[in-house]
Amino acid sequence: GVRKYERRVKELTYQSEEDRKNILRLQDLVDKLQMKVKSYKRQAEESEELSNVNLTKFRKIQHELEEAEERADIAESQVNKLRVKSREIHRKIEGEE
Repeated sequence: GVRKYERRVKELTYQSEEDRKNILRLQDLVDKLQMKVKSYKRQAEESEELSNVNLTKFRKIQHELEEAEERADIAESQVNKLRVKSREIHRKIEGEE
């Protein structure tokens, strides 16, 4: 019975050592994954920040474009009024001749 007991103690000691090695490997993997998660999180935050900056720029440019279109419409309207006036003046001049 003593040899059987010693063999069992050796097996359990070996198994315990293997378990400890596996735990260390798993902990190493967990640490690496946590570092990757942190890195991805930081990248996501940077991307979101850049996206917000670009969205702000886009909205500003869109607003400027709308204002420019409004000014262009006003200018076009004024040009049309001047054309009408110009035709009226030409008709008056031709009518006086």
